[in-house]
Formats: sequence, C-alpha cells, structure tokens
Amino acid sequence: MHALLVEDDDRMARALGTALARRGHTVRRVGRALDALRHVHEAEFVLLDLGLPDLDGLELLRRLRTVCDAPLIVVTARCEERDVVQGLRAGADDYVVKPFRMAELIARIDTVRRRTGAYGVRPGGGAADGGARAVRAGDVEVDPAGRTVRVAGSEVRLTRREFDVLALLAARPEEVHSREEILDRIWGDAFLAASRSLDVHVAGVRAKTGRPGLVRTVRGFGYQLGSAAAVLGEREAGR
Repeated sequence: MHALLVEDDDRMARALGTALARRGHTVRRVGRALDALRHVHEAEFVLLDLGLPDLDGLELLRRLRTVCDAPLIVVTARCEERDVVQGLRAGADDYVVKPFRMAELIARIDTVRRRTGAYGVRPGGGAADGGARAVRAGDVEVDPAGRTVRVAGSEVRLTRREFDVLALLAARPEEVHSREEILDRIWGDAFLAASRSLDVHVAGVRAKTGRPGLVRTVRGFGYQLGSAAAVLGEREAGR
C-alpha cells in the first residue's frame, strides 16, 4: 500500500516512515499542505499532522476530503475534545494524539484499512451490493449503491463514515442496532476506542441532513433509522 505522510517534523516523519516501511508500505512524505494536495491522488491511505507551516491541518483535511476518499488518520499533538470532534466531522477515519505507541498506531492503520467502507463498500470505494435498493425515511432517500443521500430531492454530502453508519441503519430500518454492532461493523472496534467517534458521526448525519429524527437514539443501547413520521414531523415542527 502507498501511504501519504503529511508531517513537517523530520524526526517524527523518519520514525513513522520507518515503521510503515517495515510493514511493507511505500511512503511519500510531505511537510506542506500544498504538496499534500498535489500528491494525495497517489495515496491509498493518509497520515495527517495538523500542525503544518502553510495551512491549518483541519482546513487541509476538509480540502483533501473534497478530492480524495482514501482512509485518513489524523496524527497530532492537539488533544482538546473540540479538535478531536472537528477532525472526525471533517472526515478523518481515526484520530491519534501524540505521543503514541507505534504499535498502537500501526494497529489502528490496519483496522482503518481493513474496515474502511466496511458496510456497503468494497475496498476502493465501490458499492458492495450494486443491487441494493434505495431506502426512504420521510423525505430522506438513502441510496447504498450510489452512496448518495437526498433530502427533499436535493443531495446532501456526508463523509464516508457518516454515510456508512446511515446505510447500516437503513439496511434494516425495523431493527435497533447496538452501539457495539455499529462500532464493530464500521470501525472494527466494538469497545471504547471509537465510541466517541460514533456519536460525532451520528450528530453529523443529523446536522447535515437537517433531520434530527432521521437517526433515533435508543438510550443505553444504540441507534435505529427514524420513522417517516418522526422525520417529517420534525420538519413540519421546524417551519
């Protein structure tokens, strides 16, 4: 696999590059946002530091996500909850805070690569089931094959993870899905490491669609696709 390492610290870049090479990856290291944008199309996964000299890393992440859907892990010293949430909402598949254990980072890379698009997507971004039918909840349409979401006829852009969560719920809308199931199916981690990430992505789905009732929270257990009445009822209430 070809990795794009976006890291301006030489010492950290050498350590990461060596660890990745030992795992059989080829690595292109860049230290500036402009170079990251230039080379991201070559990447099969991305490690992104947020402390870059020419552009804020979160802004770069947003720009990368407009042109590239490769698995991406933020590796940064920024540890505030706000930064973590913003990184996940901007499209990161995982968020690792420095300092970290190299073995843990490699394990997270393997998990993200293995599970990227785990529900409804083949490795590489194609739909896993080209015959999957679109599902409607009120005026929201989820199309697993096309990986699109439309609200009142207009397409809404979700991150890959946000779409994967919504598609999982839409595949069996009559069922309540436990947090552990969703985390295992989408992140490959049924425990606490990705728990906050799930909440952030559910919040992202609700906010971007403008339909808070689209994802129903079952307190203490998990989530379910909202009923048409719940989705349309909240839309009417908001008028």
